[in-house]
Amino acid sequence: MTRAARVDLSSFQQELASRLASTTAAQVESSRLGLACGGERWLVRLADAAEVIAVPPIAGVPLTQPWFLGLANVRGNLYSVVDLARFLGRETVVPRGMGGQSRLVLFGARAGDLKAGIVVQSVLGLRNTGDLALVPAVPNAPAWYVQRWAAEDGGTWQEIDLARLALDARFLQVGL
Repeated sequence: MTRAARVDLSSFQQELASRLASTTAAQVESSRLGLACGGERWLVRLADAAEVIAVPPIAGVPLTQPWFLGLANVRGNLYSVVDLARFLGRETVVPRGMGGQSRLVLFGARAGDLKAGIVVQSVLGLRNTGDLALVPAVPNAPAWYVQRWAAEDGGTWQEIDLARLALDARFLQVGL
């Protein structure tokens, strides 16, 4: 193999690696975690969700809002746990035993130092926003409602920003 062929092969490999990296970054940017909660479908950026786990035992806290389930110990760290459906003013189907498909979505680094998580009825997997169409936002929606999307099946997905939710005054005021 001549030196020119090696240089071309090296350039080709570098170009291929950079194209793969940009494609992967674009896929991650357009990917959202799908959640079911309160009879609706929700989307969360992958960077906003640090982890999705089975709901651990939760210690109730007296004199708190009905949507504040209490505190959970996750690998030695205490997390505030919120029933998202109840917080949204919807009927909850999350049993106190927390079995079944219910999951705890822990807030990621974008939420700052807040150690919190939301309980949802189930995780619906990854969704690509490239497969969805933007639709008008909900009037008078909270600041943490980001975009609303329509799927081919006619259903809608509401994207939420967990970092903005972590700054919401109502979300932070769990006491009665």
